[in-house]
Amino acid sequence: MLDKIKKLREQTGAGMVDIKKALDESQGDEAKAIEILRKRGQEKASKKSERSTQEGVVVSYIHSNSRVGAIVNLLCETDFVARNEEFKKLAEDIAMHITAMNPKYIKPEEVPVEIVDKEKEIWIEQLKNEGKPENLMPNILAGKEKKFREELSLMTQAYVKNPDQTIDDLVKEKIGKIGENIQVGKFYRIEL
Repeated sequence: MLDKIKKLREQTGAGMVDIKKALDESQGDEAKAIEILRKRGQEKASKKSERSTQEGVVVSYIHSNSRVGAIVNLLCETDFVARNEEFKKLAEDIAMHITAMNPKYIKPEEVPVEIVDKEKEIWIEQLKNEGKPENLMPNILAGKEKKFREELSLMTQAYVKNPDQTIDDLVKEKIGKIGENIQVGKFYRIEL
């Protein structure tokens, strides 16, 4: 049991007591225990999300071709965490993701209505051309809008290093591990 606890501690960074509880709850299944720890980390993250983020780092990433790069401002609660290597690594990973995936906004609700309305005009025309029934259009349009907003938004994009996880999931996982609120402040992407 101690070997499993040590192994999971190295993988997740969670506390020994939390790992033991997760292993007990999962009856020794390491994969289930990791999932339990991730869920608990997200629960912790939602509790911490209202706390003020006044500290942080500004990190850049330039792709190897030197033709595209990003700068991200990642915020946290204390300068102690801002100096933490794991926090800095998270900022670097987010900057690399921004370089690769080219999000335009941080969250889906930040996508301007004007941009969505222009896309809706195109979708409506496409749906009419496809002969979709009029009564289904509101649901189809709502689904298309949700997907469109998520694709343009950093926090809802699939993480480039692990497509099973969104950037929001990645940040919440780190909040659970580090124990402080973490927010993306701003980002900029530049491409030749």
